[in-house]
Amino acid sequence: MNLKRTFGAILTVLGIIGLIFTGVGVINQSGKITTMVVVGIIAILFFFTGISLIRTTKDEV
Repeated sequence: MNLKRTFGAILTVLGIIGLIFTGVGVINQSGKITTMVVVGIIAILFFFTGISLIRTTKDEV
């Protein structure tokens, strides 16, 4: 398996976990607003970076 594709999958999973964490924090109104905003932005960056790495990496034999 390609290393870039593996790293992309890891980033995507971390992004999904961060988005879920942010969503739960917002719904429960736990934590400060700035913390939730920062975690949400980082999670979105991880998610979209991981997806783009998976998409743009070509399979080589």
